[in-house]
Amino acid sequence: MTTFRMPADEAEARAVQDALRTRVVLDEPGPPPGTGRVTGVDVAYDDERDVVVAAAVVLDAATLDVVAESTARGRVTFPYVPGLLAFREIPTVLAALEALPVDPGLVVCDGYGRAHPRRFGLASHLGVLTGLPVIGVAKNPFTFRYEQPGPRRGDFTPLLDGDEEVGRALRTQDATKPVFVSVGHRTGLDDACAHTLALARDFRQPETTRRADALCRAALREALT
Repeated sequence: MTTFRMPADEAEARAVQDALRTRVVLDEPGPPPGTGRVTGVDVAYDDERDVVVAAAVVLDAATLDVVAESTARGRVTFPYVPGLLAFREIPTVLAALEALPVDPGLVVCDGYGRAHPRRFGLASHLGVLTGLPVIGVAKNPFTFRYEQPGPRRGDFTPLLDGDEEVGRALRTQDATKPVFVSVGHRTGLDDACAHTLALARDFRQPETTRRADALCRAALREALT
C-alpha cells in the first residue's frame, strides 16, 4: 500500500491527483461479478468537532452476507473543496481497510472514479493507493450530463463530459432514480455496472454502500457520546 501524505494546500492536492492519475489501471476487467468478496466503504462526519469515521464492510458477493467489518476514527484536516473530497476521507478509509481481518476483494466507494474533473476521484485514488480493484457508485451525476435511462432495472445511458464517457447512469430498480457508476482502478465499466446490479438486488443503492453507511453513522454516534 502506498503511503498517504496530506497535501499542504489545494494546489498541491491537485498536483497529487495529476501525478497519481498516471498509475490508474483501466485495461483490467476486474473480478467476475457475484464472486469472491466485495467491500463497501463510507464515511460520516461531525463538522463541528472535525471528526470523521470510516467504515468498511466485507460481503460475500454471492450471498451478500457480512463476512467482516471495521471502523476507524480520524480528524478532518483538509478543507471542503469540490473535486478534492478524497483528501478529507482517504486517511480514515485506509485505516478502516487495514483493520479488516480478511482481504477486501473489490471495493465499492460511495463516490466517483473516472467521473471526476481530473479523472481521479475517490475510487481511483483509493485504488492506486491500495492496489485493489475499486469502483465508484454515486447518488448524483456531479457536474456531468446524461439522458435518463429506460425505466427498467439494468437500463443505462452514458455519463458524459463533452463527448467523453466517464461513467454511466444505471437504473438499479424499476422506476427509481439511477445511480452513477464509474471505474476507479483495475476494473472495466461493463463489469462495474454488473457488480452494481448484483449488489443492488432490493434497493437503489448497492448493499455494500447501505451496510457501510449504517455502520459509519452508528460508529460516529458512539464516538461522540
